[in-house]
Amino acid sequence: MMILVDDAGGIFPAINHSPWNGLTLADFVMPFFLFIVGVSLALTYKKLPSRVVSTRKAISRAVKLLALGIFLQGGFFHGINDLTYGVDIMQIRWMGILQRIAVAYLLAALCEIWLKGDDTVNSGKSLLRKYRYQWAVALFLTSLYLCLLYGLYVPDWQYRIPTEPSLPSKIVSVKCGVRADTGPGCNAVGMIDRKIFGIQHLYRRPVYARMQECSINSPEHGPLPPDAPSWCQAPFDPEGLLSSVMAIVTCLIGLHYGHIIVHFKDHRVRILHWMIPTSCLVVLGFALDVMGMHINKVLYTFSYTCVTAGAAGILFAGIYLMVDVCGFSRITTVMKWIGMHALMIYILVACNVLPVVLQGVYWGHPRNNILKLIGIGT
Repeated sequence: MMILVDDAGGIFPAINHSPWNGLTLADFVMPFFLFIVGVSLALTYKKLPSRVVSTRKAISRAVKLLALGIFLQGGFFHGINDLTYGVDIMQIRWMGILQRIAVAYLLAALCEIWLKGDDTVNSGKSLLRKYRYQWAVALFLTSLYLCLLYGLYVPDWQYRIPTEPSLPSKIVSVKCGVRADTGPGCNAVGMIDRKIFGIQHLYRRPVYARMQECSINSPEHGPLPPDAPSWCQAPFDPEGLLSSVMAIVTCLIGLHYGHIIVHFKDHRVRILHWMIPTSCLVVLGFALDVMGMHINKVLYTFSYTCVTAGAAGILFAGIYLMVDVCGFSRITTVMKWIGMHALMIYILVACNVLPVVLQGVYWGHPRNNILKLIGIGT
């Protein structure tokens, strides 16, 4: 799905990421992936031969995924059509999709390894009691996120816009001096990333550049309107530190759905225990959006967490009903193969490894490559 929205999002804006507030098809991909990571962790650590060994393996996997993410998404491949590569360490992007998954996976795995009670599970209440410490972590992370997002003071700040090599870069000032702002220019999510990573290490093509205020071709990229706000060309990381806190919560919600598989064997009981929290999450998420806590993927707001986790629960229960209960498994064969090799497919296609290989064989000029020969690209 991520490959689809990356390649076709420019043609069909309805499936591309929302420029700021709102929800589109592309905005479901990240939380769905985090949700299923949580589900799988419950099955992986159903029986623990050794907590120490399991912890060591979880840390090792997370570090490998983190390093892979920094290499692939830190800016190493930046000129595919010209076959240029390499990254300036002074400007490398530290966060990204794979890095966020690594962080969420590690925290959820540690919770599953160390924060499980000895209670016997025979009902919904006993299930919550057994994993009460994990829910306490989720509550703490949510409270921390809300306190920082709505409580931190965001001062005025500046950034540089590159110009011609012979000319000095242009300095642009963004006026803030506010708290609890969830707009593109003055939110606490961006401020924390600028303070900790430095603005030169953030994503250079923020999604809000497609907003009506920043593009005359909105919801696509385009020239700036005459009265464009000062923040329109500022770097902003959609996988920043503070927003990743709620990504961990999504993973913990998926962990709960996996616990239901582990402890309940009856199909009806499983679906019932899935649909109750699913319904609550969806209703709560949309209610919060109506009350002003907007659904926003870039900030990973609490309402966004609720709606997308609830939607993941609906899809998960639906597929379970179709495959495990009704027995329609043949139509999922291709999806199963893709799911078992999701990381490799993502690296090859979405992270430009396959395009580099295909475009690396050319004649005369890098643009005269295999892709052009078969009519793909320019």
